[in-house]
Amino acid sequence: MPTTDPTRRTLLAGGAALYTLAAAPLAAQQSRDEIVPLWPKTIPGDRKSAIKPSVEERSKDPRHPDRWLRGIARPALVVKRAAKPNGAAVLVIPGGGYGFLSYDNEGLEQAAWLNARGITAFILQYRLPAEGWGDRALVPLQDAQRAMRTIRADAARFGVDRARIAVLGFSAGGHLAGSLATRHGETAYAPMDAIDGQSARPDYAGLIYPVVSLEAPFTHGGSRDALLGTDAPVPLRHAASVETRVTSDTPPIFLAHAADDDLVPVANSIAMFGAMKAAARPAELHVFEAGGHGFGTRLPASKPASVWPALFTAFGTSKGVFPT
Repeated sequence: MPTTDPTRRTLLAGGAALYTLAAAPLAAQQSRDEIVPLWPKTIPGDRKSAIKPSVEERSKDPRHPDRWLRGIARPALVVKRAAKPNGAAVLVIPGGGYGFLSYDNEGLEQAAWLNARGITAFILQYRLPAEGWGDRALVPLQDAQRAMRTIRADAARFGVDRARIAVLGFSAGGHLAGSLATRHGETAYAPMDAIDGQSARPDYAGLIYPVVSLEAPFTHGGSRDALLGTDAPVPLRHAASVETRVTSDTPPIFLAHAADDDLVPVANSIAMFGAMKAAARPAELHVFEAGGHGFGTRLPASKPASVWPALFTAFGTSKGVFPT
């Protein structure tokens, strides 16, 4: 089976060219993580000028970092292995309105609870479309497709089952996860090597308070404009709306959203659930009364929305992706 080239694999401790070395605390925290660059040489839609990476710390409590990443020059997977792996894997896609990556809240903290359940996590550091890349509307999907193919190509080394790989995305990352689930067979980039012979289809998808539609009346304008540009024509907005792309090959989808989300309306998840039902595809939708937006796994146990990880796992188990 094709595997990732060992010369492209490195640890943060020795990978001076990797994006995450832009911030010393982040590099120190990840010094033992394995980083897998997605593209061997040429990155699709490559830029002619360099991108300056940045890490913005939003938290004032060093015990609870809340970092936003920008300037993703080299998209990569951050591999977080479970102490007792069960063969399942999840590609974790942080949100950030396609303008940054909410790395702690929707990346590292998600990997932690997945690892505790024996699931290997792969955090996707994907390119931000408004940072000067060619084919901006396809750039995140290119990285997501390549990420899923990379995991499958090296599944044996990662200790995961090729038929039990899910994707879990948050907010705009939920839009990307949904796009991967519905457009996995689309040619988003020209094949480069044997890795691209692998399927990009996730076996299961979790969309948490996701951006789904890029059309009025309930889109998130910031995500839409960052992905497509402010003057994107209506047909492009329609084509990039996840609920319009559901097919008979769309994998099972889990949706969780708070009814009081004032940033990304719950109508997004409802529309996606409706599209799945119309296509006779398996789907589960949980709408919680309260939670707002961007809660990740930070809600207190007293809040009903805090149980979504258990619900996500249970539905995945019912579909054979996670063990019983």
